[in-house]
Amino acid sequence: MTQPHRVHVVGAGLAGLSAALVLAEGGVGVVLHEAAPQAGGRCRSYVDATLGCRIDNGNHLLIAANRAAMRYVDQIGARQTLTGPGVAAYPFLDRKTGERWVLQPNAGRFPWWVLSARRRVKGTGPLAYLVARRVMNAPEPAVVTDRLNPAATLFRRLWQPLAVAALNTEAEAASARLFGQVLRESLGAGGRACIPLVPREGLTESLVDPALAKLRSTGAEIRISSRLRAIGFEADRLATLDFEGAIEALKPGESVVLAVPAPVASRLVPELVAPDEFRAIVNAHYRIALRGNVPWFVGIVGGTAEWVFRKPDVLSVTVSAADRLVDMPAETLAPLLWADVAAAFELPDEPMPPWQIVKEKRATFAATPAQLARRPKTATRWPNLVLAGDWTETGLPATIEGAIRSGFSAAEHLLGTAQRR
Repeated sequence: MTQPHRVHVVGAGLAGLSAALVLAEGGVGVVLHEAAPQAGGRCRSYVDATLGCRIDNGNHLLIAANRAAMRYVDQIGARQTLTGPGVAAYPFLDRKTGERWVLQPNAGRFPWWVLSARRRVKGTGPLAYLVARRVMNAPEPAVVTDRLNPAATLFRRLWQPLAVAALNTEAEAASARLFGQVLRESLGAGGRACIPLVPREGLTESLVDPALAKLRSTGAEIRISSRLRAIGFEADRLATLDFEGAIEALKPGESVVLAVPAPVASRLVPELVAPDEFRAIVNAHYRIALRGNVPWFVGIVGGTAEWVFRKPDVLSVTVSAADRLVDMPAETLAPLLWADVAAAFELPDEPMPPWQIVKEKRATFAATPAQLARRPKTATRWPNLVLAGDWTETGLPATIEGAIRSGFSAAEHLLGTAQRR
C-alpha cells in the first residue's frame, strides 16, 4: 500500500491522538479535527464549577500490562505523570459483611498467590481460581454467567466486579470470551503486569495535553471545534469532508482516520455495521482531601458504588453498567453513593461533602456476544478510509488500552507497516 502524504484524523480522543502520533512520527502530514471545544473525548479533565476544583470526567485505571498505553505515554513523554502504589495490591470492602481484604497477585506468571489466604479473596480457597480457565476458553456465544457460577463467593467478590468494570456490561449479558481476554492480559500475566497506574494530576495532564504538544512539535495541524457533518464518497474512495459547510476535497494520496464514536461513524458511513447497543456509567465526585496512608482506590462489593478512587482533593466513584441508576435524580444518587465511599475510607456519614454527579448514558458499547459481532475491522472497502475507536475490533473491551491499540492499528495500516502484536 502506498504511504499517504496527508491524513485527516477525525476525532481527538485517545484513538485519534494515538493514530495522529504514529502518522506524524512516520513523516505524514496530519490534520487533527475535534468536534468538541477540547481534545480527549471521554478521557479528559475539567474544572467543575460546583466543586471549584479540577476533576476527571470518568475514572480510568491503567495497569503495567497495557502495552499500547505504555507505548503511548512514552511517545508523548508522560510516563512521569503517572503514579500509584507501585505493587499489585487491590483493596476491597464487602458492604454486606464489613469484611476487608487486599488482592495481591505475586509478580511472576505462576500464581502461587492463590495458596496464600493473606493474598487471595477472603472466604475463598485456592482451587476456586481454576475456573478462570472456563472464561479464557469460552465459546463465542457464551456470557460470563454461563462459565462462572454466580452463587460462588469468588464470583461475587472478584469475577463479577472485574467483569462489570472492564466490560461495562452486566455479567449475565457480557461476553465470557472478552472477559477471558481481560483476565489473560491481567491476572493471567502475573502481578507485575497488574501494577496499577493513575494520573498524578488528571487525565488531560497525563494523556491529552502532552500528546497535543508532541503533535504540534511535529508540525501537525490541530483544528478544535471542527465537526464533520458529512463524507462525500466516490466509487472507490472518499472524495470530500464537510466540516459544517467548509468542504475539504481529498486529493490523491490523502486519507482519513475516522476516530469518532460508533453512532457518529454509523451516520457518516451509512453502510457501516457497528455496535448499536450501549451501557451507561455513573460517576460521583466528592470534594474532600485525604492525606497520609490512604489507599489509592477501593473496590466495593455489595454496595451501590463499585470503585472509589482517591484523587487530589476529590474522592471519585465509578458505577459501571449503570442503566439502573442513570435516570435517578442526582440528589438521590449523591447520598446513596457517599454511604459506600464513607465506609470504604472510614469517614463519617455526615456531613456529606460537596458533590457532583456525572452521567454518561451511552458511555461504551454493550460488550455482549451479539454486539461483539458488530465490531468492524480497521480497514474499510475504501482504501483511503480507516476506522479507529474502542468500539472497533481490538480484541478488548471499550477501554483506554483498546482505544489506543485501535489508533495504532489505523495509522500502521495507512503507513503499510502493520505488524502482528
